[in-house]
Amino acid sequence: MKKRRKKNFIHPKILYMCLSVMCVLLVLLSFKFSDRFSAVKTLAGDMISPMQKGINTVGRSISDKLELLSSKEELQAKNKELQEKLDTLSYANKILTSENAELDNLQELYKLDKKYPDYPKVAATIISRDGNNWFNVFYIDKGKEDGVDVDMNVIAGNGLVGIVSEAGRHYAKVRAIIDDKSNVSAMFESTGETCMVKGNMETIYQGCIDIEMISNTAKVKEGDEVVTSHISDKFLPGLSVGYIKDITTDSSNLMKTAHLTPVVNFDQLNMVLVITQLKDASELGEITK
Repeated sequence: MKKRRKKNFIHPKILYMCLSVMCVLLVLLSFKFSDRFSAVKTLAGDMISPMQKGINTVGRSISDKLELLSSKEELQAKNKELQEKLDTLSYANKILTSENAELDNLQELYKLDKKYPDYPKVAATIISRDGNNWFNVFYIDKGKEDGVDVDMNVIAGNGLVGIVSEAGRHYAKVRAIIDDKSNVSAMFESTGETCMVKGNMETIYQGCIDIEMISNTAKVKEGDEVVTSHISDKFLPGLSVGYIKDITTDSSNLMKTAHLTPVVNFDQLNMVLVITQLKDASELGEITK
């Protein structure tokens, strides 16, 4: 079996020392015989320049990428900070909008309270409604514990909303005048002649409900205001209901009918006032006599 021959190699330390000495000698010779080594310098420069140029290009590319990465991270950090500020401002704006809307509602209720100063009232917030786009039947956050009871009148906007049809300890159900089951004994404020305001969930989409039982001799015209009458058994007198329009005479020429534009916007209700005074039945008896 043949023995493997040992490979001859130069120790790294010796190689390093030799190269170092050679470099020193070359430096000394270049200073001593600078004119003789000019061609060598030129050749070395021609060889090294492209390499140096390539190294510089790579270095600049790496530096640019590092700067771009740093700028990107800074931009991301700034963008995150701005987004957080925007979210905070957006939330604050929503709170402010909500507070402004609530303030508007309170100012509206305050004006309405001053419009009917003789009646005691309690403010209530609508907490739910029956499943449609209109507040024809809805629930409020006040009940018997707050002095609210069945048959109490409810107002908002510029006048009558409806009547309390059910009352619990801490809630109440309100049936609005636009509901199909609603009937309000009313009168024309200018003449005192009576009529009946009937809810109509079909015509309310055109912004009106019905007025019936108008005397053929009644001196009424377009735009006359309709208010609750003194002969109503449940509604307090003098509450604004709406304005008359589209007056027609029936075929028998005995009665007139019309439409009524309510003074309350029944698709945007939020807060209401409940009049905590019931209609006095004895007062109705005296009026009837």
